[in-house]
Amino acid sequence: MDKSIRRSIVARIDALADDLISVSRAIHAKPELAFKEHFACELLSRTLSEHDLAVTTGVYSLETSFETTLAGARGPTVALLAEYDALPGIGHACGHNLIATAALGATLGLQAVSAELPGTVKLLGTPAEEKGGGKELMARAGAFDGIDAALMIHPAGVNLTTMPCICVAEVEVVYHGRSAHASAMPHKGINALDGLLLAYQAISNLRQHIRDQERIHGIVTEGGQAPNIVPERAVGEFYVRAVNERDLAALKPRVQACFEAGAKGSGCEVEVNWANVDYLDLNTNWPLAETFQRHGEALGREFLTPEKLGGAGSTDMGNVSHLVPSIHPMLAAAPPKVVIHNPEFARWAGSEMGDLAALDGAKTLALTAAEFLLDKKLQTATRKAFNVSKGLS
Repeated sequence: MDKSIRRSIVARIDALADDLISVSRAIHAKPELAFKEHFACELLSRTLSEHDLAVTTGVYSLETSFETTLAGARGPTVALLAEYDALPGIGHACGHNLIATAALGATLGLQAVSAELPGTVKLLGTPAEEKGGGKELMARAGAFDGIDAALMIHPAGVNLTTMPCICVAEVEVVYHGRSAHASAMPHKGINALDGLLLAYQAISNLRQHIRDQERIHGIVTEGGQAPNIVPERAVGEFYVRAVNERDLAALKPRVQACFEAGAKGSGCEVEVNWANVDYLDLNTNWPLAETFQRHGEALGREFLTPEKLGGAGSTDMGNVSHLVPSIHPMLAAAPPKVVIHNPEFARWAGSEMGDLAALDGAKTLALTAAEFLLDKKLQTATRKAFNVSKGLS
């Protein structure tokens, strides 16, 4: 890549640093849950419009999504993905304000050189990563048709070229019993909470007999109204995780059997409502990931191998990665001891260290996208790696 292009991208992002940080802090201060990210969507869209970019909101079936495009000469298309939903109770403890800002900054950085890029850059605002699988829903509506590469970053406590990632299925289970006075006439009641707790215990027993990287975890969201009333309704939410789509498909019926056993053992009726979207494992495109790492190292970041992190999470970017060549690297926005989905990480996501991660993310995303558009060898290597990896991640 021509050094002048690199300098122009970095200079544009540096010039906009205060504005970008302001956007990040505003989203951080007003966390919104999945599918309800109206403030973040409006702020990001307005910021793009202020820089003479045409923005369309409510695209690809989701109200709080948006899209804008930088069109250069004929060539491939790169998508930059922004997330901006938060977590219940702990706000931006996953740092999605930084993800959104990095994608925004990368787009504005590339705007400075768009006339020199043989291809198209598309910024997609993708709601509902934490719950609901927004990217998969958008994909079903055609969001990734014609995309040659999809890029995003995620904050963490360390720098990683990719995120350790496994599949997850969400399920809500509802038990229906019959209320009665718990002391005077308990024999007239059917205890829905008993049904849920029997299922919970059955799942605890099942955990002894699943693979090391498989996970089943859940909570009781509704368990009754008062101790002296036999609960007529109990509700739980569970996540079921496995390394790949095949193993997830095999594990789900075993969990289903636990829910049904709870109903039989307690005399309840049960509804088992599996989510519309399963999150898939991450099929990292290594030519793109290595390009990203090289640009990150040029900014002074040192990357660890994913194996040193331990454990694995899930993201709907996994679904995208099975459709088009994709990367999901992680940049340190907090000290290594601070883990995501923790209130302390939310504080760091609104700190100066978080700001730097957003700006470095913008630069590395933009430089990676520009190199992909300019380098036919990288395009070929990216396509080849994706074709080889299909079904193997």
